[in-house]
Amino acid sequence: MKKLVLFMGLLAGLKAQTTPLDQERILGILPYGQTHTGALGQIWTLWQGHYFLWLFLAVVLGVAFAFLLHYLIIGPKQFAHSGQKVPFFSLFNRVIHWIAGVSFTLLVPTGLIMIFGDFFGGGAFVRFCRITHSVGCVVFMIAVVPMLVMWFKDMILSLADFKWLFIMGGYLSKEKKPVPAYKFNAGQKTWFWIATLGGFVMIASGAILYFNTNDLSQIADFFGLYQISLLRLSALVHNFFGLVLVGFFIVHLYMSLFAIKGSLHSMIDGQKELEEVKILHSLYLKEGR
Repeated sequence: MKKLVLFMGLLAGLKAQTTPLDQERILGILPYGQTHTGALGQIWTLWQGHYFLWLFLAVVLGVAFAFLLHYLIIGPKQFAHSGQKVPFFSLFNRVIHWIAGVSFTLLVPTGLIMIFGDFFGGGAFVRFCRITHSVGCVVFMIAVVPMLVMWFKDMILSLADFKWLFIMGGYLSKEKKPVPAYKFNAGQKTWFWIATLGGFVMIASGAILYFNTNDLSQIADFFGLYQISLLRLSALVHNFFGLVLVGFFIVHLYMSLFAIKGSLHSMIDGQKELEEVKILHSLYLKEGR
């Protein structure tokens, strides 16, 4: 009987010691989903684990399929190669553009492989792509500021750009009629701002993710977040902007390589065919360039 009383007393003592701690843990966990950190954790889990995979697949296949139809139904625009050329891009323009082009050629495929890492079996190949992705980021950082400075003025939107968008630059027609565009059309300007300003966001968010094992508390404190929340937010931002950049990069490739025959040569020798400029950059000639 004495032993039973002692045992019951011991249990009561343990309960008295553990109950406050258990209640504290429960109180700390219950509002988790209602806090900023908790909500962000739930959003990150949902998007990172389910949505992004399908969204990237939809963007890649959807944009590629749309342009395949465009190529088969409408076809590329072809211009006379009469020997008359219009100086269009300086050597500096071309060098910076090619540096940026190389960076995106490294960033986009490797980024997609990282997104679909499970499909590729993970392991050494995906880790190699992660390293290559980081190299591509460094290459892009070399080009982004000079590119922003050298084309800033030419990329400011004008009234003609809205007219260009209304007729989709004439690309939905087989006819060759002059379209309202200066040195760069509305599509090129849109891609420029996404690639440069969006590129800065990608650099910042990517750097946070790359250095995720370092102490990022000062950055997290600046945004009023815990470090884990900062990493989750960076991943969400990086992937959302990544979706847009991947889509527009495919558009840029199609327009450069397929939609306009010989268009890529202007980024090699710096000159465009006179007829091409008359049709696709009619306002540029009217400026007396």
